[in-house]
Amino acid sequence: MLFYCAKIENGFAYLDEEESRHLLTVLRRKVGDTFQLTDGQGFFYETEITEVGKRHAIARIISKIPAPLERAANLHIAIAPTKHIERIEWFLEKAVEIGVGEITPLLCQRSERNTIRLDRLEKVMLSAMKQSLRARFPKLNELTRFQKFAIATTETQKRIAWCSAEQLPHLKTTISSQESTVIAIGPEGDFSPEEIDLALHNGFTGVSLGTARLRTETAGILAVSVFNLF
Repeated sequence: MLFYCAKIENGFAYLDEEESRHLLTVLRRKVGDTFQLTDGQGFFYETEITEVGKRHAIARIISKIPAPLERAANLHIAIAPTKHIERIEWFLEKAVEIGVGEITPLLCQRSERNTIRLDRLEKVMLSAMKQSLRARFPKLNELTRFQKFAIATTETQKRIAWCSAEQLPHLKTTISSQESTVIAIGPEGDFSPEEIDLALHNGFTGVSLGTARLRTETAGILAVSVFNLF
């Protein structure tokens, strides 16, 4: 069981209310018990509980261990949130488990959803990070208009997937996991022609994810998986 703690100071970890409740109430741990946590910044910690309260727990750091490097380069997935939020939550859960460094929710011309709750999505991602025993919490950006995103993103490899009438190269033949990469996935109605033109004008390469017509969240998972296979 892996816990998460963002506040580690002077050799002690200060767990928030939710993590403390799970540690003390659900698992019934007590002062003197040891457990493992991560700071989400690439480190694991072996700790010992030194103080407990109704809404908090404090643990002494016994050892600090750097996690192995997960990927040679950063993977950034930009994806339009689905109409039904549970589908994009499923994508986030699986993407974190497989391996992703950054996620940007996109607001596109054909988007079916124009609002999200970052706190809710972060909880899904946090749970996935702990479940998969990872020590790095991916960066989750605010909902961003596609036009702003396409112009501002600076990754070495920039790819955009859409259902083109022309034959596009498959994503797997156009990327290297040794270079920072961003992959853009559109809404169920796909990117508009104007959005595609804007992306191509700003250094993106159009790619295919295969011959099947995929749901947005499925396309996102496929993109994450392809990158992590190399």
